[in-house]
Amino acid sequence: MFSENKKTKSATSTTQQNRIVQGTKITGTLVSEGGLRIDGEIDGDVTVKGKVVIGATGKIKGTLTCANADIEGNFNGKIVVKEMLSLRSTATIEGEVFINKLSVDPGASFNATCTMGSGVKKLKANTFEEKTA
Repeated sequence: MFSENKKTKSATSTTQQNRIVQGTKITGTLVSEGGLRIDGEIDGDVTVKGKVVIGATGKIKGTLTCANADIEGNFNGKIVVKEMLSLRSTATIEGEVFINKLSVDPGASFNATCTMGSGVKKLKANTFEEKTA
C-alpha cells in the first residue's frame, strides 16, 4: 500500500532535476516542470517552474524565467526570477534582471538593469491636485 503511493508521487513529481551537460548546445525554446542544471550552452528562451543552476561552464543567451536561480556561468539577456537569484563569484550577467531577492558573491560581474520586488508602484491620478490661493 505504501509503496504504491510513493511510486505514484515520484512519477508525477516536479522536483526531478534535468541536466544539459558540457559540450551540448541547444537553440530554441526549453520548458521544464522540474529543476534544471545547465553546464552546456543555450541560445533561446528557458522557462522552468523550479530552480535553475547555471554551472561554471554554462551559458545562456536569451530569456530565463524560473522560481529560483544559482548562476556560476554566463548569462546574456533577460532574467525573471520569482524568488531568489544567487550569483556566485564566477558569474557574468548582462542584460535585464527582474527578481524578488538578490545575492551576489564578491567577484561576480553584474552589468544589468535590475528591478526588485513588485517594481515601482503607479501613483493614483488624484494624488496630485493643483491648489490655487
